Amino acid sequence: MKKMMLVGTTTAGKTTLVQALMGEELKYKKTQAMTYNKQFLDTPGEFIENRRFYSALMSSSVDYHAIAVLHDCSKRQNLIPPGFATMFNKEVIGIMTKVDSEKANREFSRKMLTAAKVSRIFEISSYTGEGMDELKAWLES
Repeated sequence: MKKMMLVGTTTAGKTTLVQALMGEELKYKKTQAMTYNKQFLDTPGEFIENRRFYSALMSSSVDYHAIAVLHDCSKRQNLIPPGFATMFNKEVIGIMTKVDSEKANREFSRKMLTAAKVSRIFEISSYTGEGMDELKAWLES
């Protein structure tokens, strides 16, 4: 199974996604520091929101097979720089979160993740399970 580092803005759904993938109860918890488990590295949102943390993301990514850049599709805001994925020397996927939201704008999220240069995009909801089987299958491949 692939080991993956998750990167995204504050409230993008990184911790909730890890909880869903691990079969845990879904409950909001603000990530204050990098959180490691056997398969995932959950990073604080501030690590993508502040460029001064990019070096920490790059050095932390070394032990992971892939990087997941998450974008909350319920927000019309983007803090993921164009070409962001190109700073990593491994596969970088995009994960569009909260696709079940009434405010979901998949087209906007897709544009932001495509501009970041991710290799492929998954559309998921940690709460309804939409798209989770496809993401799990990719992780197991």
